[in-house]
Amino acid sequence: MKNILIIDDDIAVRTSLSLLLKRASYQVSDASNPKDAISSVRRNTFNLIIMDMNYSRATTGEEGLTLLKDIKSYAPQTPVILMTAWASIQLAVEGMKLGASDFISKPWNNDQLLRNVKTALQLVDNDQKDLQGVSRSNLDKKYDFEKIIGESPQMLRILSTIGRVSQTDASVMILGESGTGKELIAEAIHMNSQRSNQSFIKVNLGGIPSTLFESEMFGYKRGAFTDAKSDRMGRFEMAHNGTIFLDEIGDLPLNNQVKLLRVLQEGSFEKLGSTITQSVDVRLISATNHNIKALVESGQFREDLFYRINLITIQLPPLRDRTDDIPLMVNHFIGNLKTLYKRSHLTISSSAMQWLKQLPWSGNIRELKNLIERVVVISPNDTITIADFQAHIHTMPKKTDATSLPPIGSMTLEDIEKSMILKALEFHGNNISKVANTLGLSRAALYRRLEKYNLTNETSS
Repeated sequence: MKNILIIDDDIAVRTSLSLLLKRASYQVSDASNPKDAISSVRRNTFNLIIMDMNYSRATTGEEGLTLLKDIKSYAPQTPVILMTAWASIQLAVEGMKLGASDFISKPWNNDQLLRNVKTALQLVDNDQKDLQGVSRSNLDKKYDFEKIIGESPQMLRILSTIGRVSQTDASVMILGESGTGKELIAEAIHMNSQRSNQSFIKVNLGGIPSTLFESEMFGYKRGAFTDAKSDRMGRFEMAHNGTIFLDEIGDLPLNNQVKLLRVLQEGSFEKLGSTITQSVDVRLISATNHNIKALVESGQFREDLFYRINLITIQLPPLRDRTDDIPLMVNHFIGNLKTLYKRSHLTISSSAMQWLKQLPWSGNIRELKNLIERVVVISPNDTITIADFQAHIHTMPKKTDATSLPPIGSMTLEDIEKSMILKALEFHGNNISKVANTLGLSRAALYRRLEKYNLTNETSS
């Protein structure tokens, strides 16, 4: 039986939480002040601690932060869930930086709190499992990773992680360049979860205008606005009891970030035009190709939302860093195309396979897949050679006249953007302000691009 310690100076809170957790078959202890709490932590082993942030008339949260530091010094591996009022969530963010695993706001939703407790305990159990001797065949015996191609060490570590966290309700953030397969990873987490028989709702936040965010995500009642001819279900309601995948979350405007935080924090929302609060139980997976920490530091992404959505972070490597997986992917794509185009003798020469492994693949797996299909469609040869690829590749940059645009198809927009940034940096002697002004960008937007293209070492303030 898991042993949980509750620390709060309010006897009503301690009593209420104790009853809730005991009914859920947890063993519960409590403490009313930091001194008694530390005494309990030193004498006993707890699987989880739930603690308030204030223990006197002061509401600064300093007592809670000090207590958290002390707890972590005595029990560094014990997960801690912080409790705070909605208006003081910034305190919880400070606590997360000090090692807390999660935070909930008062008044809490019982079902949501129990899910948070279960998730925190499961994550600790998973972290303690032996990960030695992991192989793709062993992983495939335990999990459904049918759509994910790869046996490189990086991918084995990622598959092992998503296999373990899929059984929890932990929020997962997937980071990686465009085309690295973030959506496939999100689907794999859902398919291996206890919610696999429920809905998997995909939302491209970059494609939703800011003014339509609430109606798209939470739905609306008939008559809520001029064109609301009938009731509409929002994406969160569609995902109830299942998983919601928020792609391109780094593009979400600040004014909508707080609306998203509220539904994730409270597990409830109201449709536009309705005063009825609806509860929702969803597992959140998000993804972005932006440097999300840089967005937080520049004030473009809320720090409290950042800590809410990334209990688990998965960083997908670019294809150029996992070239050993390229032959597996090529053969997989060729196998599908044999059936699709009724060309049963299709194959690829060994020299062509080695040549593909040398390319930079700025578009990652998506670029590789598109190139393979383009060559198969256009080339009449059953054995595809280097010459076939060279005749039809569109994405490799070529030398161009310094004063003219490159020929169509010789460079991607990303190649051109990187080249222009490099030229501006050289022209302005790496002065960020002047470069940003020349390119018509804000400093924050320029920094994001510098991170994206690994150019941060080229610059000075």
